[in-house]
Amino acid sequence: MNKFTTTGLAAGLASVMLLSSCATYTGQTNDPNDPNRTRTGALIGAGIGAVAGLLSGGDAVERRQRAMVGAGVGGLAGAGIGAYQDRQEAALRRSLAGSGVDVVRQGDNITLNMPGNITFAFDSSNLQPQFYPVLDNVASTLNQYNQTVIEVAGHTDNVGTDAYNQQLSVQRANAVAAYLGGKGVIQQRMMIVGAGETRPIASNDTDAGRAQNRRVEITIVPVRS
Repeated sequence: MNKFTTTGLAAGLASVMLLSSCATYTGQTNDPNDPNRTRTGALIGAGIGAVAGLLSGGDAVERRQRAMVGAGVGGLAGAGIGAYQDRQEAALRRSLAGSGVDVVRQGDNITLNMPGNITFAFDSSNLQPQFYPVLDNVASTLNQYNQTVIEVAGHTDNVGTDAYNQQLSVQRANAVAAYLGGKGVIQQRMMIVGAGETRPIASNDTDAGRAQNRRVEITIVPVRS
């Protein structure tokens, strides 16, 4: 990745932001067992709002939800949705504490932000072995809370061409999804999407910012009845 371009990706990668009843968490809390400890409607930092946005779009999510219900996975309704996600969020915070993965709650969706420095080497879609235990914990929780669909989204910094970064982002998302599938997460629950360099959460003008932008996000959406 040694070439810079300024052309944009197609508008088809535009995301659908699910911002109703917005509550944002950054994963930096004193008690990982309590998902209700600090609720706020304000977005913390410029990038946090983008982190929890779905790239697949509402229609894709709804189709996947209907397929899951058709396959016999019971949907959630009413107050049960938030309570279910509260329990799952608490379980994820416990298992991922100290791992470097941020757990972000936005409405009824939970997003796991996995920075590239702990998941992949630079310019690579091969998972780093030291990250396997973290993904093992993620898979265990996803299997326990199976009334959800899962978007696995890859992201890159802006180093390299748009086309190259788009391909790399999809490869990284596929690598994470394949690992989760190998740990028992049903493939039909997962939607794989690449955003390339189009969804930065930090400035690409610094090494630190680019490191934050090289990431995979797993967004967990409840199946609604």
